[in-house]
Amino acid sequence: MNKMRNPALLGLALCSTLTLTACSKPAEQATDAASDTAFTLVDTEFNPRLAEYIKTLSADEFQGRAPATKGEELTVAYLEDNFRRIGLKPIDGDSYKQPVSLVQIDPTKVSALRLTGDKLPESFSYRDEMMAWTTQVVDSVEVIDSEMVFVGYGIVAPEYNWNDYEGLDVKGKTVVMFVNDPGYATQNPELFNGNAMTYYGRWTYKFEEAARQGAAMALIIHETAPASYGWGVVAHGSPIKFDLVNEDKNMSRSKIEGWITAESAATLFANIDTDIETLRAQALSGEFKPVPLNATASISVQNNLRELTSSNVVGYIEGSTYPDEFILYMAHWDHLGMDFSNPSNKVFNGAQDNASGTGAVIALAEYLAQQAQPERSVAFVLVTAEERGLLGSAWYAANPVFPLEKTAALINMDVMNVYGPMKDMVIVGLGNTDLEEILIKHTEAQGRYAVQEPNPEAGIAYRSDHFSLSKKGVPILYAKGGNDHYQLGAEWGAAQRAEYNSCCYHKVQDQWDDNWDLRGAQQDMFLYFRVGNELANSRLWPNWYPGNEFRAIRDASASARQ
Repeated sequence: MNKMRNPALLGLALCSTLTLTACSKPAEQATDAASDTAFTLVDTEFNPRLAEYIKTLSADEFQGRAPATKGEELTVAYLEDNFRRIGLKPIDGDSYKQPVSLVQIDPTKVSALRLTGDKLPESFSYRDEMMAWTTQVVDSVEVIDSEMVFVGYGIVAPEYNWNDYEGLDVKGKTVVMFVNDPGYATQNPELFNGNAMTYYGRWTYKFEEAARQGAAMALIIHETAPASYGWGVVAHGSPIKFDLVNEDKNMSRSKIEGWITAESAATLFANIDTDIETLRAQALSGEFKPVPLNATASISVQNNLRELTSSNVVGYIEGSTYPDEFILYMAHWDHLGMDFSNPSNKVFNGAQDNASGTGAVIALAEYLAQQAQPERSVAFVLVTAEERGLLGSAWYAANPVFPLEKTAALINMDVMNVYGPMKDMVIVGLGNTDLEEILIKHTEAQGRYAVQEPNPEAGIAYRSDHFSLSKKGVPILYAKGGNDHYQLGAEWGAAQRAEYNSCCYHKVQDQWDDNWDLRGAQQDMFLYFRVGNELANSRLWPNWYPGNEFRAIRDASASARQ
């Protein structure tokens, strides 16, 4: 294993590149932050119009910026007007719009999960004991008497010499698997990526792999800690799904995707006289063989379908020397729309999530347009339907405006820092790409230090728009100001983040606040600019570190650049 894939070792490597003051015991720094003179407040005036952009995009007039609504019309027009004013080049005549075809899948009826097995109940109930849906774009699907088999973690990972499906034909069968990956389960830093989730731990990957294997139904066992959220998040939100309109209408996906509770899994496993922990141990043994559950499953789902058209908004500054090579800045412009059942506050304004990131992209474009023309082209990509499942970025990844093999890097912005200057810069997915080495260098120049996100086991690195391009091999940087406030310390900063998550995240309370301190966002934007500017004026081709799950894809694309 390459040592840079080990977060603990990587932390030491980070500290060796930074000043001793910046890296020695940050937690202790925070207890006496007000008297700390090692941090010099710099770079707080990147673009003073940032506040204007955020405030405008999060105004009630924009109706929560939901895709395929009046709110989208207003948002996209505003973005295009600003790109045009700044002088960015459009991508289609005089238009900055990339049309995105979406489908809304509304399950009108989902049956219980009907079971056969000597020691099994007649069924598992919808929402209480299982959650299921289909991404196939059809009016109805049905799985009948599908043989059930436990497939461990449902992972095929050549770089880790791991294949839970080895020697097994699951065509037409129902596969049952654990969430997250073996590294989290063992806390072994030498197994996968230790505590930090890899792509293989994400539920989205597990459904994708089950489909590649030909499974009719894929069921993930829900456990709160490895999933990083409770059963209510899985089963008690809106069942409506959104997806891209693909040529095959998603018929290549499994008929049914879903989750079962840990209690339901225990019932299934008792049918073969075993339990969750015994099977977990087998799945982690290194000698795992899939386990038939001596049971069958049946289920049916009926849908209402509605096809929608939305837009990504893309503009660029053409490079002077290498115009066919690109650096991308990305953010999602969409949010959750309106809650018509709320009599007092109907609009999900999404000020932090993600009017702040969208405004930052506009501000960056404006700043870069005033600099000397870069050698490489620099593109600004504002994507739709992130809140519906990273769909706008997934559409871009499948239908790239600029060739992905000639895209040197992507810098993603999702929820900017509105709480003031921070000493720390959080790198989400620390230890994945050598882009972070460039960021660390410029972070150090600001007198700040770089840290890993506090809960890498939650897989945040796979839950924002950069991930869509990661899967295509494009090296990404997703970083943001942390918690260690330059005057008030880390405890105060963490409390602000916690308060936002409690009071406002994905709620109508996420609104513009005149008391916000955008100096921290401005500092971060200088870092985004400096990283992008260095790449845009160099021959660097960043890559994933050896051992990363996306390294082979990027290496393969290198030949296409020649």
